Amino acid sequence: MELLRFQQASLAFGTHPVLDHVDFSLFTGERVCLVGRNGAGKSTFLKLLTGQQNLDDGQIVMTNGVILSRLEQDPPAKMDVKIADFIREGAGDLADKLQQFYTLSENLEGAGDAEYRLFERLQSELDARDGWGLESRVQMLCEQFAMDGNNSLATLSGGWLRKAALARALIAKPDILLLDEPTNHLDVAAINWLEQFLLSFNGAIIFISHDRAFIRALATRIIDLDRGQLTSHPGNYQEYLDRKQKILEDEQQHNALFDKKLADEEVWIRQGIKARRTRNEGRVRALKALRQERAARVEVLGKVDFNIEQAARSGKLVFEAKNLSHAFGGVPILQNLDLLVMRGDRIALVGPNGVGKSTLIKLLLGDYQQDSGEIKRGTNIEVAYFDQHRMALDLNATVQDNVADGKQEIMQNGNSRHVLSYLQDFLFPPLRARTPVRALSGGEKNRLLLAKLFAKPSNLLILDEPTNDLDVETLELLEDILQQYQGTVLLVSHDREFVNNTVTSSLLFAGNAKIVEITGGYDEVVSWQQRQSAASSKVNSKAESDSSKTVEKPVEALVSNGKKLSYKEKRELELLPALIEQLDAQLSALQLQVNDADFFKNSAEQTQQTLNLLQETESKLAQAYQRWEELEAAIS
Repeated sequence: MELLRFQQASLAFGTHPVLDHVDFSLFTGERVCLVGRNGAGKSTFLKLLTGQQNLDDGQIVMTNGVILSRLEQDPPAKMDVKIADFIREGAGDLADKLQQFYTLSENLEGAGDAEYRLFERLQSELDARDGWGLESRVQMLCEQFAMDGNNSLATLSGGWLRKAALARALIAKPDILLLDEPTNHLDVAAINWLEQFLLSFNGAIIFISHDRAFIRALATRIIDLDRGQLTSHPGNYQEYLDRKQKILEDEQQHNALFDKKLADEEVWIRQGIKARRTRNEGRVRALKALRQERAARVEVLGKVDFNIEQAARSGKLVFEAKNLSHAFGGVPILQNLDLLVMRGDRIALVGPNGVGKSTLIKLLLGDYQQDSGEIKRGTNIEVAYFDQHRMALDLNATVQDNVADGKQEIMQNGNSRHVLSYLQDFLFPPLRARTPVRALSGGEKNRLLLAKLFAKPSNLLILDEPTNDLDVETLELLEDILQQYQGTVLLVSHDREFVNNTVTSSLLFAGNAKIVEITGGYDEVVSWQQRQSAASSKVNSKAESDSSKTVEKPVEALVSNGKKLSYKEKRELELLPALIEQLDAQLSALQLQVNDADFFKNSAEQTQQTLNLLQETESKLAQAYQRWEELEAAIS
């Protein structure tokens, strides 16, 4: 069934066409990925669907009764609201109408005709929009997403905020779900969860994403927005890439032939001025048409073309950490870490948000002081740091002033170069280069930060979430640059394909302050987790069978000497080591299971049961340790 249709839709900003007489249809069950270069108009396309932007010409036809919701990209403006209230707001005026109906129903006795008509109108609308089940849907979504509706939004991390925003978008039971860069700032576990959730969503989806693995997993059709034209590519993402490459090659050949013909005709017309009597008027008219066609041609947007200004080589040793430990608020982040980073290493830091990846980087750089252990730093290190929060950018300064600090020239590879010329390599034309940074899109800000970093010599490149908002072509070029970079790279990214294509090894934050070094990228991390998960089940069964043999003699001695413990407490202390070992083994197995890439392919019920069991086991282990300390203190 057709849900919506674009008919000869046109929209332009100045001379820049966003849509140029475009036709497009969306059908039930489709998962359509909208791709295109930064600035092509993808987010504007979604705004047209939500009514935030109007067409210049043409029309958008929506099938009657179709409900459309959008997952907001930005975090909520107000954070001091309950999660349930935030989700309920996604139903629009439905909650207000429901409250209005109940208020009228309590005061119908003695009401006038106007109140009765309003009461009947509200009842009819609530019937049509399934308003009666609103509260139960809010509760169901909170349970489905494992969130306490009474908690405040302020208690949620970035990934959980995105889940709350998705629940808010789903409360209206939409037929069409719009997603703008839904994986930005999500860790891999959250991305896997989102993939599985969207694969089970019954409605149609239009989404914008530059996460190639996410596109491959989700999209049933690709639509390419390029210079105002919308081209549909049924099938998978790789087939789209192959077809797109062929289209651009054919276009290039056609334009070359066209330009040669135009050049030949321009030569002829100049000769015709000398021999006016031989001029063919039909040929003159054809030349005018060629000129008009050439003037109307919209050129392919240039490709980003950048290089990293490389400093002199650092020493062979970049970082060496021995027995490194660090904690925040009593919670261990790193414990007894031994790490060696050598010149030329390209290392990814992999793990959930908040696990300590950025903390490790700051410890290595000396921005944080470790609790224990030692860090040796190499010689001649020149750092370029890409911060995911873009703190290095001055939002009130212009693009060129951010790169050149108010100067007109920058030094690159030992040569002086005008900053406007340099910025054009990053797709900032002179007019855009004089724009304040606050007016840039997210992708442009990330390109600008790369331009600022790469203008200065470096031999240690630290990239913290560099892929957010970058288009695929820029990502692929950045991959090539990193592979050719002669210095050392530390990368924090949840873009699985980007990690696979750029690093030589990975540091997996495996939980319980444990960090494991694995040769290879994200795929090798997943393989390691699967092997550990299989092995942990054997360890768990062995721990259960040997639990009666785990009481150690030192504990028995403590019990025999203790005079403050009752017999029951002594017996409890004897059994605690076995219990702690058993709970610790169970917890490790559960954490490996949750970290597995296939975990979220299970049903929502199975997933939630495992997550609940993980939380329950963590609580039991903490209680066991606390009880152990209490009993030991009593006999000391």
